[in-house]
Amino acid sequence: MTDNGAVPRIGIVFRPQLPPERLRGFVSEAETAGLDDVWLWEDCFGEGGLTAAAAALAWTTSLRLGIGLIPVPFRNPALAAMEIATVARLFPGRFVPAAGHGVTSWMDQVGALPASQLTLLREWVPAVRALLDGKTVTASGQYVRLAEVALDWPPPAAPPLLVGARGPRTLALAGELADGVVLDAGLSPDGVRAALATAGVTPPQEVIVYLPCGAGPDARHRLEAGLNPDRGSGPDRVAVGSAEEVARTIRGFAAAGATTVALQPAGDDPRAGQTMSLAARAAAIARQAG
Repeated sequence: MTDNGAVPRIGIVFRPQLPPERLRGFVSEAETAGLDDVWLWEDCFGEGGLTAAAAALAWTTSLRLGIGLIPVPFRNPALAAMEIATVARLFPGRFVPAAGHGVTSWMDQVGALPASQLTLLREWVPAVRALLDGKTVTASGQYVRLAEVALDWPPPAAPPLLVGARGPRTLALAGELADGVVLDAGLSPDGVRAALATAGVTPPQEVIVYLPCGAGPDARHRLEAGLNPDRGSGPDRVAVGSAEEVARTIRGFAAAGATTVALQPAGDDPRAGQTMSLAARAAAIARQAG
């Protein structure tokens, strides 16, 4: 992956710890602040990603909405394609879904954990991509079984279909089959470079990186407490401090290959309004520097 010197898209994450009724104000504030994206998570057992994305898109006019990620054991590929196609047709060019394994304990909790998560994802992604492209799909895989299935209303231009990945085999699959990759919080820029080298992601594939961000003197401690130490270490795994410092951190991830940096507040952020303002100021500075 060649270092990306361009200014990335800059967004913010609506955490599933927030109740759904907070979403409208959140996306309106993000749009007014000039951010490019809002990213949602379909975590068990929070908000439904596709329903929340559709509502958020209806409440805004310029924001791009991403779901990172849809757990594929939850979603029959034909149903997933129907839902994605509907949102993409209603809001063309403003919707980016990402798929992935889902959290293993949650998938097991609902009786949906496959014997081979990688096999399911390998069968699911091409089937959904083909359906979104308007093709008639017949598949007889271990998990995905479709008999001459085609969407009545495929989108005129299919949205990019990304894969959320951590481990090397899933990263390689994302680079092989998807339109890009979503990388979870906790990586440093060097960690992003290593992940993208494993994935073999190349332009125009998208690279979404979640970057923990918060305002206030205790932000670094609060954010780092929520990170997995096994995924790396170092101060550049979080974006804190002044708007200029956060902008520099964003640009560091862009140089590592991120095409979108989604700033991720803490789930219990006591300064949510200040974090949104910090994100907006940092985004403006990062764009000026570009």
